[in-house]
Amino acid sequence: MLTAKQLELLCFIRDRLAETGVSPSFEEMKEALDLKSKSGVHRLISALEEREFIRRLPNRARALEVTKVPEGAPAPRASTANAGNVVDLGAARAPAPQSHASAANDVLEIPLHGRIAAGMPIEAMEGQSQLAVPAALLGPGEHYALEVAGDSMVEAGILDGDYALIRRTETARDGEIVVALIDDSEATLKYFRKEGSMVRLDPANRAYDPQRYRPQQVRIQGKLAGLLRRY
Repeated sequence: MLTAKQLELLCFIRDRLAETGVSPSFEEMKEALDLKSKSGVHRLISALEEREFIRRLPNRARALEVTKVPEGAPAPRASTANAGNVVDLGAARAPAPQSHASAANDVLEIPLHGRIAAGMPIEAMEGQSQLAVPAALLGPGEHYALEVAGDSMVEAGILDGDYALIRRTETARDGEIVVALIDDSEATLKYFRKEGSMVRLDPANRAYDPQRYRPQQVRIQGKLAGLLRRY
């Protein structure tokens, strides 16, 4: 059994997504329900989740799914094909015509593991931070992000301060851009090449020289899946 405010919020989320394909923000929810603070919205969302009318989607930033609506609830104000039940709380309002439930607001959170050199190798630090990434930038598999430091990959369009989105793998083919861990201590972002009995890591900047290592010195930690740039 839902309270009047819980039912009102559930229907508001359902109807807004049906009408626009974009979820309401916390501020919009607060105003629609005539609440005094956003903390009231949080409490209502938690109550709906406990009662299994909504659920949080794993690995998606602030996303909820409307799983059911109680009998006797007001009919939807709109029944457009945009009406997937996935909402992104706090997302910016923008047109989102996709009809699939996960398409309109699909954002994944992946681990952010510090900075990685695009020039000379530097330590790649393990961290606890998360980076919200549009799912469209990622393919299948497990991913993490590294902040790029340096300019040795600029001719590949990878700039200082970019976030390199990396798919975890321990293998690579010639010509792929990889995260290479050198001597189990330093990591770098480079083109991977085999050169006779050696491994060559090539920059994408003519001002830098290739780096050559014995195969046992190099471990592949992943390969580039995409880039995220903030302006």
